[in-house]
Amino acid sequence: MFFTYLRRELRRRRKAALVVASGLALGIALVIIVSSVSSGMSKAQDKVLESLYGLGTDMTVTKAAAAQGSGGTGRPRFEFDAQDDEDATQSTDRVMVQGFQTLASSTVGKVGEQKGVADAVGGLSLTVMKVDGQFKRGEFKQDESSGQGGPGGGQGGGGQPQGRVQGGGASFDVNSFTVYGTDVTQQDLGPLTSSKITKGRTFKAAETDAEVAVVDSAYAKEKSLAVDKTVTISGTEYTIVGVSTADSGDAAANVYIPLKQAQTVADSKDKVTTVYVKAADSQQIDTVKAAIQKNISGTTVTTSADLADTVSGSLSTASDLASSVGKWLSIAVLIAAFLVAGLLTSSAVSRRVREFGTLKALGWKSGRVTRQVVGEALVNGLMGGVLGIAVGLAGAYAVTAISPTLSAQLGSTGGGGGMGGGGPMGGGGPGRQTASKTLDIALTAPVSLTTILVAVALAVAGGLIAGAFGGWRASRLRPADALRRVA
Repeated sequence: MFFTYLRRELRRRRKAALVVASGLALGIALVIIVSSVSSGMSKAQDKVLESLYGLGTDMTVTKAAAAQGSGGTGRPRFEFDAQDDEDATQSTDRVMVQGFQTLASSTVGKVGEQKGVADAVGGLSLTVMKVDGQFKRGEFKQDESSGQGGPGGGQGGGGQPQGRVQGGGASFDVNSFTVYGTDVTQQDLGPLTSSKITKGRTFKAAETDAEVAVVDSAYAKEKSLAVDKTVTISGTEYTIVGVSTADSGDAAANVYIPLKQAQTVADSKDKVTTVYVKAADSQQIDTVKAAIQKNISGTTVTTSADLADTVSGSLSTASDLASSVGKWLSIAVLIAAFLVAGLLTSSAVSRRVREFGTLKALGWKSGRVTRQVVGEALVNGLMGGVLGIAVGLAGAYAVTAISPTLSAQLGSTGGGGGMGGGGPMGGGGPGRQTASKTLDIALTAPVSLTTILVAVALAVAGGLIAGAFGGWRASRLRPADALRRVA
């Protein structure tokens, strides 16, 4: 009897049912769209962070770069052998540690021993400045500050000095590129993990001191490099075994070589600039950070959350809007939809006074009438849920299909390096300490199963709330109400 009466009443009151269902559908669809867009923005931010320091890295450990004139390396000198009265075409390199002061390689082990650390790996970030040209006898001096900087990407040497200089009896080309020394025995952590090998292969674990290299695809294209060709760093030729392509944004460096080789060419034996850390539990990152700072003095620990705070641009603005305005708008629309559904259901019951009064006169108990009203409201809620899920999925699909581009600007950190003077990722990756940088990210709106389940729960809740309004009104009806209505 319950289902027969329910089916008949829903057919008879299709317009009213559609109005209630549509109101709930609007609120549910908005929740799905806002939730999916927020999820897409979160993924976009994760891509930005991964492009900076590599996949799986929860934090990095560095040491702030010394100020010039206070223990810094000063101005690099390039020596040439030409006589006073002769011009000669010559070439020389200057390899410089980029961005941070070096840490002892033993720091990697100390970090790995801290409670809550699942893995730790060291890396060495370098800038190679190459000068080719005709010189008189003497020195060419280049301010070291101009040799640092830039994001270390493949475009034009990552912001490094480029071009030809003439004057003073000399004509020369200045070119530079970034090099990252990677631990080839632990390649699942660090900046190289944010790139995919698109040609050739990656390093072998046995190539700890081999003269081999992986080059970024943008830099390879610019310099016409390919697998099996060579790239020269401070007089040493490295055979290119692979070409990598960054998943998003610029690569962490133009050239990657084994860590031991990087330490050799930079004259930094047993030194690293950055320790990349993976926590055993992502919920304990702050605890791990505190332990490292306490037990390993003189270092700065920066988490991905710290770096995320420096990201600005349309991605950050849109994310803030989605998480604040979007969330509260969804809540407001849902509350309004629930109230409207409840009031409409209550109003519908009031218009059915004669019907329900007659049923009570025929022997229906108040509980049975209430259950009938709640049942109708619950079906309306489920209909609204189905409609809302359909509209929400369509909206999320439209966002993904259009894929609007959002920009993420990484704040400038100055020559010293990072958050609070030496943040790891501050400015980005192993070699992105000085220049601000903008990445373009395509926005998607993925819909998770959890979001669908939440939508179903909201539909049921909406139906129950509407049913509660209508049931309360129906429970107050008396058989005499029907007689008065007839009269």
